[in-house]
Amino acid sequence: MALLKEEDRKHLMNEFAALKDPVKMIVFTQENECQYCKETRMIAEEVSDLSDKISLEVYDFQRDGEIAEAYHIDKIPATVIMRGGDDPKDFNLRYYGIPSGYEFSSIIEDILMVSSGDSGLSDGTKEFLANLSEPLHLQVYVTPT
Repeated sequence: MALLKEEDRKHLMNEFAALKDPVKMIVFTQENECQYCKETRMIAEEVSDLSDKISLEVYDFQRDGEIAEAYHIDKIPATVIMRGGDDPKDFNLRYYGIPSGYEFSSIIEDILMVSSGDSGLSDGTKEFLANLSEPLHLQVYVTPT
């Protein structure tokens, strides 16, 4: 059973026509799927099916522990959105939990942004970030409303 409505699929296919560079989605779940792991995987499968520029890899958090560690994944469900390369150091974004509701819109926008290579940040912000002398760990928490 599909999670996305046909109307939404068509809209997303139209949006994804603008994808410039390949995007990779990586989903971490486990064999005995956790709460929302199955739905997170299904959403990623449906989204990745809408464009040949979106690839999907699904890993078992326990069985593929070395891969999860390479991407700094410490809980599930988790989704990584990155440019199409294979270097775990080149990942861009991580989501924990199911990307539904407003988070679904965010994940779609992030796919478009990662593909374009443009963060949308102002030049001043980019300059500030380029001058950071220590690693910065930034987390954004979202709760359902």
